[in-house]
Amino acid sequence: MKILLLAHVASTLFMTGVIWIVQVVHYPLFAKVGAAGFAAYEADHARLITYVVFPAMTVELLTGLALVWHRPAAVPAPLVWVGLGLIGVVWLSTAVLQVPLHGVLSSGFEADAHRRLVATNWIRTLAWTLRAGVVLAMLRLLLPPS
Repeated sequence: MKILLLAHVASTLFMTGVIWIVQVVHYPLFAKVGAAGFAAYEADHARLITYVVFPAMTVELLTGLALVWHRPAAVPAPLVWVGLGLIGVVWLSTAVLQVPLHGVLSSGFEADAHRRLVATNWIRTLAWTLRAGVVLAMLRLLLPPS
């Protein structure tokens, strides 16, 4: 059970850091790539970012689901469910908003699609930031009283 929670916390905190870098640095810099090379840049981005985020997102999802059945006694069930709900927000936003916008950008830079990508990515940024708070609260509940 400890390894389950640690994997969950690690994947969430990892993805929280990744999403903030993507939101504040990476996505805004898409506008600076230039039209001539943008389609190739977007293709490389989509391929390479998957190696970083897919394993961590999968671990986060699977461990989040597992915590429903293997929750440490000190962690209230509603906290686990809130965390799982936020994972749902992240995956839904990714599938319904960000992936289609990357699809538009795969044909070349389009300012409106880029603007919407940066704007809608705040959903994931906020959800993962809240998730970081949730998993840190879980850890705090498992620490001995000070």
